[in-house]
Amino acid sequence: MSTPSSTTPEAPARPAEPDRPVEPLRPAEPLRPPGAVRPPGGAARRFGPALAAYGLVKAAGLAVFLGLLAYTGDYADKAPGRGGGARAWDVLGSWDGVWYQRIALSGYHPQLIPLDGFPHATLFENSAAFFPLYPWLMRIVSACTGLGTYGAGMLVAVVSSFVAAAGIFAVAARLGGARTGVIAAALWGLFPGSGVEWAVYSDSLFVALCAWACYCVMTGRWLTAGLLAFTAGLNRPTAAVLIAAVSISALVAIFRRTDGIARPLTAVLITPWGLLGYVGWVGHRVGDTYGGYFHLQRGAWNRYFDYGSATAHTFVEVLVGHWNHWQVNPVPDLIAIALLIALPGLLVLLLRTRPPLVLVLFTLLTIVTALGSNQIFDNISRYLLPAFPLCTGLAYALRRQTWTTLLGLFTLPALAAGWYAGYALFELGVP
Repeated sequence: MSTPSSTTPEAPARPAEPDRPVEPLRPAEPLRPPGAVRPPGGAARRFGPALAAYGLVKAAGLAVFLGLLAYTGDYADKAPGRGGGARAWDVLGSWDGVWYQRIALSGYHPQLIPLDGFPHATLFENSAAFFPLYPWLMRIVSACTGLGTYGAGMLVAVVSSFVAAAGIFAVAARLGGARTGVIAAALWGLFPGSGVEWAVYSDSLFVALCAWACYCVMTGRWLTAGLLAFTAGLNRPTAAVLIAAVSISALVAIFRRTDGIARPLTAVLITPWGLLGYVGWVGHRVGDTYGGYFHLQRGAWNRYFDYGSATAHTFVEVLVGHWNHWQVNPVPDLIAIALLIALPGLLVLLLRTRPPLVLVLFTLLTIVTALGSNQIFDNISRYLLPAFPLCTGLAYALRRQTWTTLLGLFTLPALAAGWYAGYALFELGVP
């Protein structure tokens, strides 16, 4: 703070030269009273740069992806739903996208039907393994717009991806300012598993719910955080991670008396019921209330928690060039190896920002869930996609770079993402 110039009785005071303006210290994100309404255009000014950066990197990657599909033409020789289709863009509705389209059209028919003759499958695949929120939205959008299930699924996914990017910006901006938020949103669009963000997949919707739930915890909006976690429980089984992060954070807030008792406690009470409700419904329909869903996951998709045994084994096998593991996909497997090598560094960068408890819990539990499960190894890049705080730590480290430098850093990865996050994932592996 500047002080007035001193004067003496013998001489008149000289007019003081104006001090150079000093920018006042301010929080990373402006504080507003609860319920305050932003001025018109405020949201566009706040989120616009982040959404533009995210949209640009995604559009560049998608263009390269479609270009590679057109160049090889391999998709035309593959079965529809397994990386194939009549047109290049049909690939974006393959694999899990086929299941979501079937559910949007025909609903669920939960069954556990025995299957013989396959070493890694004892049950026939069934649509009940896929949670209902995303196909419900597909059906609603289809009914309102006249789009088919593919178009409706793409629309829901793309819109959800921008909602997720906005949530990632909001979280990162609280840690390191708007520049950090913009960089974090762009980095999420470059993540190795980001090809599913603009595809008929539920991942973008899930990350949107997770990012905004974490933001609500950070800003003390406990009821909204609880409702978002409840809703996420209708979208993916890995919502258990978000439910745990929100609930533990709420219990800590209750213990510390930072936000009273009623609102955090209410959040704890409402978070799990979306997940428990759907899992219980599937179990009831197949005659095994508590274990039916998990039997389907293990018997039909060979998915179960094995404390990291399969991940560790496959990691070593890929490193030494022994392609003997389940579902060998060399190129995306090597991409997964690169991500795992980078993972400790990304964690260190995140922890250096001193993130709030909810982000630490959510990130660590997401990593434990992804790496601790028996699964197709190249899926690791996709299963770590919800761990968006990893992008926040790297963005914080890059925040002091000029926009010109950042443009140089991001241009090639944005183009390359069409290969490593798109073509390699959908055509050379199993997303």
